[in-house]
Amino acid sequence: MMSRNNGHKPDITPVISLERVSKLYRQGHEIVHAVNEADLQVFPGDFVSITGRSGSGKTTLLSLIGGLTTPTAGRVGIFGQALESLEDVPLSTLRASRIGFVFQFASLIPTLTALDNVRLPGLFNSAQVDPKDAADLLGWVGLAGKTNSFPSELSGGQQTRTALARALANRPDLLLADEPTGNLDVETEHEILTLLRDLNRQRGMTIVLVTHNPELARHGTRHLIMDNGNLTEVHSEKVLSLG
Repeated sequence: MMSRNNGHKPDITPVISLERVSKLYRQGHEIVHAVNEADLQVFPGDFVSITGRSGSGKTTLLSLIGGLTTPTAGRVGIFGQALESLEDVPLSTLRASRIGFVFQFASLIPTLTALDNVRLPGLFNSAQVDPKDAADLLGWVGLAGKTNSFPSELSGGQQTRTALARALANRPDLLLADEPTGNLDVETEHEILTLLRDLNRQRGMTIVLVTHNPELARHGTRHLIMDNGNLTEVHSEKVLSLG
């Protein structure tokens, strides 16, 4: 269990609010506590990094925050809305319009160009993604010359950059990133972290990053650790600069 107000005024609505949230799975005759009574508040402009060993519950926690899975117990609030009170359509609309997702595998559509992959979220939102806006996003992530390239023509790092641009296409208020640098070399990992830091510092985007690398976690503004479903926060770390 973990709670923290992060020094924010109580009248500021948190972007994320977890109240005694648990997620249980059954594996044969065993009950697995993937997330165990987690309490958490994330406020506008936070860059929260979550680390922990494989199987500690990090990805499950992120799925609960993003409304991709429902808790066994407790309350998940996003932008002041209780997710359990939302039907499927408004929940999907909330995800499509206000939350961006980046996963470990880019999962780009192989038959679409980088530009069309970035525009893809517009199909699930009432606002279509303008081709110029998509091209600008690709330029921002360093892929200005790759708009017409297919995923098979992109390196792993370039595919991750495209996935990040796609996650930003609907101009979300919250970015959820699950091991986005897990398969990348150190230099490319550094480049992706720089982009995330720019989003947070220059655009004020709230970010929750799941990573296996504790060193990467120190580049955020807050560091949480998952251990056997339990969530705790590290309070004494020095935030590192990417230079």
